Amino acid sequence: MTASFTTTITVNASAQEAFDAINDVAGWWGRITGSTTAVGDEFVYVVPGLHYSGFRITELEPGRRVAWLVTGSHLDFVADKQEWNGTTVRFDIAETDVGARVTFTHDGLTADDDCYDVCTNAWGMFVNGSLKARIDTGTGAPYVFGGDEELTDVDHDELHAQVAAAAAARDEG
Repeated sequence: MTASFTTTITVNASAQEAFDAINDVAGWWGRITGSTTAVGDEFVYVVPGLHYSGFRITELEPGRRVAWLVTGSHLDFVADKQEWNGTTVRFDIAETDVGARVTFTHDGLTADDDCYDVCTNAWGMFVNGSLKARIDTGTGAPYVFGGDEELTDVDHDELHAQVAAAAAARDEG
């Protein structure tokens, strides 16, 4: 069996500060619709013309863990457009002598997946770069879109509805 993708960062912050920053998804990853404040909350993240993913918060342990189930996805750049469906994105947080350690794991994203190289490069950029900066300095480097790529609230609502419909169909099947 191939291992899931994992990367670890050490930050100059408490575990609770790291937890709070992780849950500010728009502050380090990019614009989302929905909520990330309670177990059961759902949100959608979109990269126009590349992919969208819907997530359900499955674990929120302040200062310790955040986990999101991928409820629906569409990856434009691989044959299996729903390759992320049913995978889990997890952040395990621990206090250290010098701050906090955040171990990011995308359970189910393995070297056997078509998107592995592109997806792990992107996760590495966001976790090791933007999220680390957001935790250490308060300012991340999330994706920001404008012009023809800018999505309206109507666009996000439609994508959220598509993800919800895909999740409902999967749950029924």
